[in-house]
Amino acid sequence: MKILNLLLTIVFLVLSFFQINGPDPIIWILIYGTMAIVCVMAAFEVYVKRFMLLQVIVYVLYAITLFPSFNAWARSANPSLSFDNLDKMQNPYVEKSREFLGLVICLVVLGLYGFRSTRRKKTHGVPSK
Repeated sequence: MKILNLLLTIVFLVLSFFQINGPDPIIWILIYGTMAIVCVMAAFEVYVKRFMLLQVIVYVLYAITLFPSFNAWARSANPSLSFDNLDKMQNPYVEKSREFLGLVICLVVLGLYGFRSTRRKKTHGVPSK
């Protein structure tokens, strides 16, 4: 698991780096950067449950605002074309759909860590039960 956690750390750091030229870089550098921190901590089996819960709440609320765009993308004639640059310029929902999917990835990882944290005694913040 330690290798997987460190690999996820690298993935989130790379994603964070690619956000520098994005339309809203600060938000996404913070999102992916905090995910990288959580992954490093998970590699050492340290889970700060309150921090992870705060992330889940913020990401779910943000995902709710992006869901209409994701739904429009999913219902488009050919959703696979929505990930090329030309379609990105023609359809405003493409960028928000990508952001929604990024949040889903973050939420899945946080869910897995939340599950693992309930099975570990070594926690920080909220005492494990």
